[in-house]
Amino acid sequence: MATITVQRNDDQNLISALELAKEKLDSAEGDLILDFSGVRRVDWNALQAMEAFARKAEEKAVKVALRGVNVDVYKVLKLVRLTSRFSFLS
Repeated sequence: MATITVQRNDDQNLISALELAKEKLDSAEGDLILDFSGVRRVDWNALQAMEAFARKAEEKAVKVALRGVNVDVYKVLKLVRLTSRFSFLS
């Protein structure tokens, strides 16, 4: 199980982390964890990147968990109907 951490609250960094995670999907065996502890907000571009990442994860049959998602980010993910595509860890 691999873990990828988003280091800063920066939408470009989130998109970069998602691109890195997409590359790891090919070699991931079962589960992948994205650490969102440092993410305080997401913009439209980051949401589109998350959608593309979720789609690829489903194609590869890799389960993705988001760890440390704050309430505001969770609400945005819920509004755009992405929460059902991930599991959430505290």
